[in-house]
Amino acid sequence: QVQLVESGGGLVESGDSLRLSCAASGFTFLHYAMSWFRQAPGKEREFVFGIGQSGTYTAYADSVKGRFTISRDNAKNTVYLQMNSLKPADTAVYYCARLMSGGGALSSPANYDYWGQGTQVTVSS
Repeated sequence: QVQLVESGGGLVESGDSLRLSCAASGFTFLHYAMSWFRQAPGKEREFVFGIGQSGTYTAYADSVKGRFTISRDNAKNTVYLQMNSLKPADTAVYYCARLMSGGGALSSPANYDYWGQGTQVTVSS
């Protein structure tokens, strides 16, 4: 049974940092690209950052350029999202997701077959 469990969210102030983790189980983690998405109230789910199977390829949204980084530890079946210089606009529920076998654009939610339950990130001004 595939499971993705996010953790690390919380309430922080503008300029602070957080590191989100997504623990994966039930599949061969190193065979799949993984990504982080976020969804703010009243808005569509949006792509944040993605990482290929080996970790050498990454892609990100312009809104997080220079502030967020993604990494993965295939030995621990975990993908991370390091978020620095957080802004109120980053407030959202953050989800990790598994890209379907066969690939596709990292940025399209339709290309993902499993999602975590989400972790809330709230940034106060």
